[in-house]
Amino acid sequence: MEDPRAKTDASANVDKDPDEWVSGEDPMTPSQASYLKTLCEQAEDEENFEESLSKAEASKRIDALRAKLKL
Repeated sequence: MEDPRAKTDASANVDKDPDEWVSGEDPMTPSQASYLKTLCEQAEDEENFEESLSKAEASKRIDALRAKLKL
């Protein structure tokens, strides 16, 4: 039986709200952690980085910092 949560179109997840991600409560990935840390340093906002963030929260913080930095 096919998993109904599986997406056949990978681009469909790009616009999905992080709060709706199936794996959103999982720990952030190493790539997210690295990128978030870099953005926090660039924005001089290092208190925004926490090792214990979920994937969804890390994504939201990354989006906010990208907007702040106009990236």
